[in-house]
Amino acid sequence: MVRNSSGAGRPREFEMDEALDGFVRVFREKGYHATSVEALSAETGLTAGSLYKAFSDKRAIFIAALDHYIARRSTGLNAALARQTSARDKVRALLTFYAAVSYGREGQRGCLVVGSAVSLATFDDEVAERVHGSLRRLELLLRMLLKQGQADGTVSAALSVGGTARCLLCFLQGLRVVGKLGPERASMLRAVEETMRLLD
Repeated sequence: MVRNSSGAGRPREFEMDEALDGFVRVFREKGYHATSVEALSAETGLTAGSLYKAFSDKRAIFIAALDHYIARRSTGLNAALARQTSARDKVRALLTFYAAVSYGREGQRGCLVVGSAVSLATFDDEVAERVHGSLRRLELLLRMLLKQGQADGTVSAALSVGGTARCLLCFLQGLRVVGKLGPERASMLRAVEETMRLLD
């Protein structure tokens, strides 16, 4: 194991990214309230003592997992967008990126941001700010891509950028909710293509 040190100078005898990946898996599947420190320990192979040395409590573990999840998703999305040239293709890549994690077993695990919005954001201000920040950034990205699409001629000039960006944001979050039912890949991709008609 790799030895890391926390900001408080307490040693952690484990690889943090691997541990965070494990935390994310458990919180996605069980939700915050149904997740116990014992479950997090079992998933990662870390003792409860090791977890408490690195984090003050379950909430602190969750906050770290949420930040990790958002950062990983952002990195993956940026890579998908970088492979496209036109703004319209970037929008399709963005929708497809979300569709790809919204079917089958991966879809059933759910989205940590959506799950947090439902179960925590109404009474935990710190979680709420992270959830709102993530959704704000996504909506701003959609607005930017739609404006670029109007500029390069791949998106209708008559389109309401603000209204369409909000509509697409709702569609993306809806994908993650529907994904909990484990739909097939083909049905999610068809939904993407139908939604792309909004840009015509």
